[in-house]
Amino acid sequence: MQQETISILLVEDNPDHAELIINELKKDGGVINEIYLAKDGQEALDFLYHRGDYETPGKAPTPGLILLDLKLPKIDGKEVARRIKSDPDLKNIPVVILTTSADKEDVARSYASGVNSYITKPVKFSEFIRVIREIKLYWVLTNIRPETGNVGEK
Repeated sequence: MQQETISILLVEDNPDHAELIINELKKDGGVINEIYLAKDGQEALDFLYHRGDYETPGKAPTPGLILLDLKLPKIDGKEVARRIKSDPDLKNIPVVILTTSADKEDVARSYASGVNSYITKPVKFSEFIRVIREIKLYWVLTNIRPETGNVGEK
């Protein structure tokens, strides 16, 4: 499997979850990409639209994957997902909801907004680690993103 460097935007307000996710993504050299952390929905949108602390060119590259919590301060993950998927410049970025909520309405609304996957965070530590490994395996190492695929080529 050929590894390609992509930037990952992790949008997570829980510092323990963020640290665990980042450490697991970087473990075993599986992820050779840059991982950026936004601690709330407003910061995530500032990152994506190069506003505020992210105005400097190159400080906030367009991510190849967004891991998005739903329950966020300032602007919740549902609204962040809706804005990403309704923006022609951002809509092709894979968005994976990674949240504690298993509420059927949250799942339905997330998919209706256009997210690519919805995953609940397991409470048990070993299961949480397994889920992050599976995300890494599929979304970072296996999945072909639109900008790297051969869409439209003959």
